[in-house]
Order: sequence, then C-alpha cells, then structure tokens
Amino acid sequence: MTIEPVTKRGEALRLPRARVVPLSAPPATYTTAVERYLTGAGIAKSSARIYRISLTTWGWMFAGEPAPTGPARRGAKPPVFPVAAIDDPALPETLAELAAVRADEMDADTVNRELSIARKAIGWWQRQGWIECDPTIGIERRPAPPDRTKALAGNQIAALWRLDVGLREKTFWKLLYESAGRADEVLCLNVEDLYPADKRGKITAKGGAIEWIHWHSGTAQLLPRLIARRTRGPLFLTGRKAPSGTATLDVCPETGRARLSYRRAEEIFQENTRLLANPLAAAEDVKGLDGWTLHRLRHSALTHDAEVGTSTPMLLARSRHASVRSLERYARPGVDAVARHVAGRDPAARGRG
Repeated sequence: MTIEPVTKRGEALRLPRARVVPLSAPPATYTTAVERYLTGAGIAKSSARIYRISLTTWGWMFAGEPAPTGPARRGAKPPVFPVAAIDDPALPETLAELAAVRADEMDADTVNRELSIARKAIGWWQRQGWIECDPTIGIERRPAPPDRTKALAGNQIAALWRLDVGLREKTFWKLLYESAGRADEVLCLNVEDLYPADKRGKITAKGGAIEWIHWHSGTAQLLPRLIARRTRGPLFLTGRKAPSGTATLDVCPETGRARLSYRRAEEIFQENTRLLANPLAAAEDVKGLDGWTLHRLRHSALTHDAEVGTSTPMLLARSRHASVRSLERYARPGVDAVARHVAGRDPAARGRG
C-alpha cells in the first residue's frame, strides 16, 4: 500500500491509503477491456456501436499512435496492448498531442463525444482495479458553436430522394427522416421488430428502454421489397457474408449476411451527398469534400415538424427526449420557413397581390 502525509499539530504523520483491489483479473488486451466494459457497464445495444468505435479510436492514441481517419480507417487493425499500459507515466503528454491533432481534423461534436466515452470507460476500468490513472486529465473539451444550418431545406430533401442509390439506402434514409429516429437505433432494428400494418417498429433507445418509432407511406412502400421473404434477423444488411467472429445477433440467420454498421452507413451517406452538400463544387473536386451526416435527417424531420405547428408534447414523443430543453436545437424555424416569412412581409410582394 502507498503512504500519504497528513498534518496534525504541525507534525507530518503518515497514514496508509487503501488501494483498489481488482474485482477480477485484468484482461490481456485493451480490446478485451473494451468489450468487458460494454457488457459490464450495461451500455445499451443501440449505444454500444458508437462506444466501440470511439474506444477503438482512442485505442490507437492510448498506444501512442494517431488514429486513422476517412477511408484509411476501414480495415485498419487496432494495436494490441494490455489495458495496464494506460498507466504509463509518459502517456498523458503523448495523448494530449494526439488528441489536439485529432481535434484539428474532426468536428468538435465528434471529438467531445469520443473524449466523454473514453473517460467513462477509464472510470469503469479504475473501479475494477485494472488501471490507476486517467491520462485524459488536462485534455479539454472543444468549444462547439451551434450549427444553425443542420436542418435541410425542402428542396434538399427532395434532391436526396432523387439520388440513384440502392434499395437499402433508399429505405434507410427514408425511415430515418420519416421516423425522426436516431441512426444507431434504427440500424439495430430486426425484421421481427416491425409492425408494417401499423407503420411502426420497436427500437431499443438510450438507456435500454423499448420504445416505438413510426413512419409514413414512403417507408411502408419500400420495406416489403427490402425484407423480401425474411422473417427474422437484422433489417439492414451488408452485401456479403458476415466474417467469422461476428456476433450472432448481428448475423441474418437466413442469408448469413451481417448487420450494416453505423460507420459504413455514415460513409455511404456522406459519399452520396457530397454534391448536394457542396452544390458549387466541380464534380472532379468533390471527392475530398464532406457530405451530409445521417443525424441531419433526424434534425430536419423534427425541425420541419416544429415549423408546421406540431405541439411540444408531440415533439417530445417523436424525438423521445426527456426534457423540453433538449428540443431547443430542433424548434428553430429552418431556412424555408424563414424565407416564407420574409417573402410574406415584402412590401413589393404585397403590392403585386
């Protein structure tokens, strides 16, 4: 045990400080520690994908390497090292430098979310007695000014539906917009979770609660073609057989294909919306530009609902937020609504009427 000085009557006394006794043997690798955290900490299945991606990113940085970004990330194998390496005294300085570089490359919301997840995992590992230190102390969250343009305009949504993409993407994007669902939750849908006649389905929300999402006729028309004759298993599948080691719940028992991952779904959406997001860019220059994020479909759906006068209780039910304050980011009128308001107050326009 270690000793700490305590001052009493001007004299320094040394009293023992208890150490955390490991609740179980430390895992052999960081990757195993991540999986034990995701299961042991009760992380909801809908959130586990995002947590795993974030912790994999930080795994490279915990190993002293920059995390790969963009296409280089796909197929990149995370470094193998023991979770106890996080206690390396030299790590905090290296980690701060790597985190600063990543913060310059990524948006603030992503960087802050990853940092928050890393700190939650570190705290859990500390409580297990596997590590003692938190090397992220001193790394600050990045300021994230609100983006007032996240809600897509009506003509942008219409252009999205006109894109020449596969049935899976058409159905997924339409379902996200019509249900205002979170992408990670919708990707966790199984065929048996759907109630097509009622245009609704059961999802596992944040915290593990089972809740409903509802959709319109657009999704209802596409779903039967996507499902074909399947009766169970993941709704949205990859185009090839699942690799060995894929979790059973993420493999279709009828086709052997794997559940579509959030990361791949986001990549596909970004790739297909680059020209829509950058309408003035030349086709030959668009490859290096960013497209839209999947979250903008949820944001747009809720904003458009608010613009047509949907009540606050209904918006809360649609968004599945617990507080009215959480709705503030969606309740701002979008660009189309503001344009109509300004046009309606134009004296010249009134004169022509």
